[in-house]
Amino acid sequence: LMTADGEPEGGKWNFDKANRKSLPKEMAPPPPLRHSPDGITKEVLALVEAHFPGHFGSLEPFWFGVTAEQAVQSLNHFVSEALPHFGDYQDAMKEGDPTLFHAVISPYLNVGLLDPMEVCRAVEEAYRNGSAPLNAAEGFIRQVIGWREYVRGIYWLKMPGYAETNFLEASRPLPEFYWTGETEMNCLRQSILQTRDEAYSHHIQRLMVTGNFALLAGMAPTAVEEWYLSVYADAFEWVELPNTHGMALFADGGIMGSKPYAASGKYINRMSDYCAACGYDVRKSDVPEACPFNFLYWDFLSRNREKLGRNARMSLVFGSLDRMDPEKRAAMRSLAETFLRTFS
Repeated sequence: LMTADGEPEGGKWNFDKANRKSLPKEMAPPPPLRHSPDGITKEVLALVEAHFPGHFGSLEPFWFGVTAEQAVQSLNHFVSEALPHFGDYQDAMKEGDPTLFHAVISPYLNVGLLDPMEVCRAVEEAYRNGSAPLNAAEGFIRQVIGWREYVRGIYWLKMPGYAETNFLEASRPLPEFYWTGETEMNCLRQSILQTRDEAYSHHIQRLMVTGNFALLAGMAPTAVEEWYLSVYADAFEWVELPNTHGMALFADGGIMGSKPYAASGKYINRMSDYCAACGYDVRKSDVPEACPFNFLYWDFLSRNREKLGRNARMSLVFGSLDRMDPEKRAAMRSLAETFLRTFS
């Protein structure tokens, strides 16, 4: 996506600000291309069912492609049907729609059925022939050439010691509901049950729902990383561990990103329809019916102020914390302590 003069198309290196829209209620994204399992795949599914019947996940329906030809078909389907809206709504989440405008080709990329440059060229061509807008093409290509390769570089540069870091000294165990989905928090329930049924969730569900909750709750990085590695069809350690360890949990202290991706329930409410059907109130933060993401967010900042307080990118949120009524801060701390004891 470069001009003949060596400048970025559109005059900017990224268009992230154009890629943060919530999904309109009337919009119906196209489903990804679903492949019927062949004879060998059916044999493997039967083998898995026989030997691992109690493991997390659902074998049926199995719709991933298993050949290079099927992977290319899935790529072409995404480019023609979903890419035009991918940029605008790549961060959106909707109950009952696990894929929205996402490509769902990461399993094919990570097992070698698709070549990353082949994927990027297909998306670039869609932009150049006018069938996809720049913010969609740039956002997708940056995820592949930019972020995916950056993550691989971090892994090979910093491992194995990287996995042992625990900057925030997080130690809480993974709650049982990460394996069952049995929680009153609808965003987590939807994301976990979708993961169980599809072996897939998109990057915002992984980062800002399951990952954000693990960060705010202070869960042990090794436990969280084991879960992410176990439940997704595209999970290989080189791509899973840095994303979880560095980006979601900030366990590396800022090697991968300059600040934690910590957020309250407001972000989830803005980018999804999950909160409308939740047992908690996303508008509240210091009463028992409040969204746990809200009081956990402020408690996370208080607990980790010594480590994060001098981070320039967090000065505004710490300023807000300082201006907050002391009684409200105390109420949220009490709620957080009580809530976290329920799965410790």
